[in-house]
Amino acid sequence: MMIKPLKDRVLIKPKELEEKTEGGIYVPDSAREDKLQEGEIVAVGESSEITLKQGDRVLFEDVDCTEMKVNGERHVIMNVKDILAKIE
Repeated sequence: MMIKPLKDRVLIKPKELEEKTEGGIYVPDSAREDKLQEGEIVAVGESSEITLKQGDRVLFEDVDCTEMKVNGERHVIMNVKDILAKIE
């Protein structure tokens, strides 16, 4: 399946979060304190304001985004203005 975001949106494949602590305790998403996530840009919209490109690694908060499955893997689609930083 091919997804092409519209306007100022980007499609991101988040890096998988650790599901358990060093002590072996499993932590559900709802109990996580830090909503900051790292991910890779998969596709970008056609807005002239977007300076990111496919393959860029970014930091974002997993708050104002739409989750979806693409080829069985978790992805999020979000507004580019909600991305906090680019990782170089």
